[in-house]
Amino acid sequence: MASDDRPLALTLGDPSGIGPEIALAAWRLRGERGVPPFQLIGDPEFLEATAYRLGLSVPVAEVEPDDAVEVFARALPVLPLPSGAKVSATPGAPDTANAGAIVESITAAVDLVRSGAASAVVTNPIAKFVLTRVGFAHPGHTEFLAALAAREGREPPLPVMMLWSELLAVVPVTIHVALRRVPDLLTQELVERTARIVHADLRARFGLEAPRLVLSGLNPHAGESGTMGTEDRDVLAPAVAALRAEGIDIRGPLPADTLFHERARATYDVALAPTHDQALIPIKTLAFDEGVNVTLGLPFVRTSPDHGTAFDIAGKGVAKPDSLIAALRLAQRLAQRPANNVTPFPVLA
Repeated sequence: MASDDRPLALTLGDPSGIGPEIALAAWRLRGERGVPPFQLIGDPEFLEATAYRLGLSVPVAEVEPDDAVEVFARALPVLPLPSGAKVSATPGAPDTANAGAIVESITAAVDLVRSGAASAVVTNPIAKFVLTRVGFAHPGHTEFLAALAAREGREPPLPVMMLWSELLAVVPVTIHVALRRVPDLLTQELVERTARIVHADLRARFGLEAPRLVLSGLNPHAGESGTMGTEDRDVLAPAVAALRAEGIDIRGPLPADTLFHERARATYDVALAPTHDQALIPIKTLAFDEGVNVTLGLPFVRTSPDHGTAFDIAGKGVAKPDSLIAALRLAQRLAQRPANNVTPFPVLA
């Protein structure tokens, strides 16, 4: 099938969170918001029950990927889990009994994309603690997707998490680790590998001919020449010098506290930050409802809403589908670019 004839593969996420209801809401807004065709991988009966409980008029159709795009205009296409597993969930009450279905949905979505039946993976939010309680070995979605992307007998690719919005794009160099571990993990090699992947995918996926990167410092004032910590001077600065010698346009390390105001944002396409929260706090402050999580460095396109499961509001019918809709639209845009040679677009509008 041509890329336009393939649906996006949307995962179930944690069924006790807001994932199922924002998927239903996104389908209802398909015409008004330009939502591209997607197929949810999960339990059709559970989706029907969720729609009924929320009072949403959403017909659910159990279909194969080949028929999903045609069906999408009149019903939400759902592909049952390959195992036939059923889902039972109480909103706001995560249950390890659903861990297998959550993981199976992710695996099935990747299989669909790798087989060519779907054009990209879009993941609904999961709660990592639910999965780790049953032996899930990965820190989160990003790392699990990298493991799934690995070819037989090869090391998984380095997954790079980019949070994208029209206002700001950011990349945390270290992701789901305790803050006290960051100085040991933040090596010059990791910074360089991350920046190379960001640079390559901004060119290949986003169509930027010469991406502009900036690197935030780890310590206050980017270390003040070593007086407030040596990592900026001894690790980050040499990494930037090496990357610039390769022809990559990157500046830094620069103080994080002056990197995200409007004038500063106009000088770069993406900001790399040493820690998870250094990167995610500014984008979630500026674009909480519109931000999209994009995994770079994978052999397929993967996007996700930039928020979590929101167990506190699950089942109340108040969750906004905006970030999921943005993730679906961006996934389609990225997946189509190599095939259709669409006009390149900047990371920031």
